Amino acid sequence: MIWRVRERAALDRISRSGRRVQRGPLWARLLPDPDEQPPRVAFAISRRHGGAVQRNRLRRRLRAALWIADPPLPPGSYLVGARPDADQLSSGELTVAVTALIEAVRAQVPA
Repeated sequence: MIWRVRERAALDRISRSGRRVQRGPLWARLLPDPDEQPPRVAFAISRRHGGAVQRNRLRRRLRAALWIADPPLPPGSYLVGARPDADQLSSGELTVAVTALIEAVRAQVPA
């Protein structure tokens, strides 16, 4: 299960203090927090991805890929974004990219 980050202050805190990781066409800023269960995620999809329909479609696809990802995101708050070429990925390729991003995030989170 993944919750959404909705508060502006939380987004500012992630953007300002979060560590950044990037794998393939995806990137994330993370603030690890063992008490933040389930993880909270916000998405940064810029207008370079196209109109609102294309941006929302990519956001939904990313949310679904994060939801089914194995292993899941560790506890914490995340801001997830994508380069413009990410919307051209198939569902399988997007799932692989999300899995690689999660592995990079797990490498940054202290055990």
